[in-house]
Amino acid sequence: MSQRDSLLEARLAQIFEGPSGPEIGAFFDFDGTLIDGFSALYLVQERWRNRQIGLREFSELLTFSLNKEPADADFHELITQAAKRWKGMTEKAMTEQWQKMFVRNIAQTVFPESWRLVQAHRRMGHTVAIASSATRYQILPAAAEFGIEHVLATPVQVRDGVITGRLEGAPLWNENKARAVRAFAGAKGLRLTDSYAYANGDEDIAFLSSVGAPAAVNPKPVLARAAADKDWPVLRFDRRKITLEHKLRTAASYAAMGGTFLAGLVATRLGAPHRQILNTVISTAPQLGLAAAGIELRIVGEDNLWKARPAVFIFNHQSPLDLVIGVNLLRRDATGVVKKEMADMVGWGQFGKFMDMAFVDRGDPEKAKAALAPAVDKLRSGMSLGICPEGTRSYSPRLQSFKKGAFHMAMQAGVPVVPVVMRNVGDVMHRDAVWMRPGVVDICVLPPVDTSGWTGETLDQNVADVRQLFVDTLAHWPGEPEVRVTRRALAA
Repeated sequence: MSQRDSLLEARLAQIFEGPSGPEIGAFFDFDGTLIDGFSALYLVQERWRNRQIGLREFSELLTFSLNKEPADADFHELITQAAKRWKGMTEKAMTEQWQKMFVRNIAQTVFPESWRLVQAHRRMGHTVAIASSATRYQILPAAAEFGIEHVLATPVQVRDGVITGRLEGAPLWNENKARAVRAFAGAKGLRLTDSYAYANGDEDIAFLSSVGAPAAVNPKPVLARAAADKDWPVLRFDRRKITLEHKLRTAASYAAMGGTFLAGLVATRLGAPHRQILNTVISTAPQLGLAAAGIELRIVGEDNLWKARPAVFIFNHQSPLDLVIGVNLLRRDATGVVKKEMADMVGWGQFGKFMDMAFVDRGDPEKAKAALAPAVDKLRSGMSLGICPEGTRSYSPRLQSFKKGAFHMAMQAGVPVVPVVMRNVGDVMHRDAVWMRPGVVDICVLPPVDTSGWTGETLDQNVADVRQLFVDTLAHWPGEPEVRVTRRALAA
């Protein structure tokens, strides 16, 4: 374990061994702490693309970013001028703009380490809040993704749903952020002496000093010196930028998988038994691809992959890599389910047909049973199916709601459902990424779930129960220390 990882594990142990309950606060700075970088730059990029940014605005931002020790007045002037430029914009439009930027840009900058810390505090029943000099519009999409209820931010004045171009109060910078935290703690009845805070900026010393358990995250020089003087823990988070080595490994991975599939396709065209060749390909291509990329699978419950076949294997969905990992796990006599329209797509159509995928029509809910028939026929023929019931890749490890299609297939075919829980996949390949990073993906294969007693009337509860298995496994990973939480914390 690296020193960086050991420091994080020590912090997590401190959280889990410390007091639980909602009277304990956990305050996170936003830019540079929860996410890598400065979120406002994405707004600048958007304005630049739309030719909305002027020389003065660009100069202000450049001057501020180059200032190694900006004063309170410098930030106040920067945010005041920004608010003026928002005058007349509806709050709804501002909210929608930042939601789009979160999806397109900011989500992939979330530190995996910060995600683990936030979820640890939530498991302990702590009152978790983001405290930032940014505006709430910048912060809210990330807060929703993390499951953070409270946001302390620089207030922008709004009248009748329209931004006036003024601030509603002082920016949450330096001592003002500390005051906001103390006021929030007073209103919520928090014990600041037992509370936690995380930040990276030199201006955050007062904020961190307001709690009993502060931690500096990737600290800037002044904060690093203060942390050393005050004996605060220093955490190092790393988004691990894509390097030339990562790109070369990814290219080798694609080449290995593509070459194996191409060889299999040629073999079937020459008359080799299709099922035999398919089993050879799906047991070989993903292993070669993952090895070339430097990605290791650490599997718990691997024997559950073989206890009941055929079956519907369901996976949580974070990354394009989920398909590769799923194929690698199922290994033989298995395929996937894709929408019918993909059969006519160049490349994907040929790949899907070679993989013997079930092409289903998801467009007509009134004909759902008939639409699922190709998938049910695969199951009845002895083929297992892999499917992601969330339907779309998530922007974080947060589990989305489950659609019912996979469960209908299992019921109609009379086969079990096998939950396959994955974590860390988004760390090695983000949902919209092309390049892979070397790393370890944790997988827990749960025991098969019998569907023979399911009915249309019980299906909603059955789906909810299976989803809860994923939630519980992600929260309490097998083999890791159990977290003891008080009843009061759980009630919170």
